[in-house]
Amino acid sequence: MTQPDRTPTGGHMLVKHRTVLSLGSNMGDRLNNLQEAVDALFDAPGLDFLAMSPVYETAPVGGPEQPDFLNIVVIAETRLTPETLLERVLSIEDAMDRVRTVKWGPRTLDIDIVRFGDVTSADPALTLPHPRAHERAFVLVPWSDVEPDAALPGHGSVADLAAATAGAGVRRRDDLSLQPPA
Repeated sequence: MTQPDRTPTGGHMLVKHRTVLSLGSNMGDRLNNLQEAVDALFDAPGLDFLAMSPVYETAPVGGPEQPDFLNIVVIAETRLTPETLLERVLSIEDAMDRVRTVKWGPRTLDIDIVRFGDVTSADPALTLPHPRAHERAFVLVPWSDVEPDAALPGHGSVADLAAATAGAGVRRRDDLSLQPPA
């Protein structure tokens, strides 16, 4: 993992990194699940909220037949290490009864770290940037909506990538909204 800017304690970075998180839910009260996840992400110190996309409803990709997802993208800054942020994400998913029995199966909550500044990692536990983000309309369309000039390292402009997916299975839900963290 390329991270030349760690502090001696190893738990935090010397500089803030812009991070992109993709959140989705297709079980239970999907909108409430997303709101609880956003609130939980920012309840603990170390993650500073910058922006959140509108809510999108998306068809599931891969896996068994299942209900549609609600998805959002959240942009934040952090001095947390990628590993510490991953621990927070996994803890939130566990607290919201995320079950991992079927690959790409239905879930109450899924949070992916899509990008963590310019950090790259081939570690299977946390591959950065996310290895399939460049082909996922449910990530690209909301991300380009909130950060139209963003780029996905190794793949180019997020807006161009989103356009290339033609928004496959993604529908903006202006009738649904989430509150940014307090």
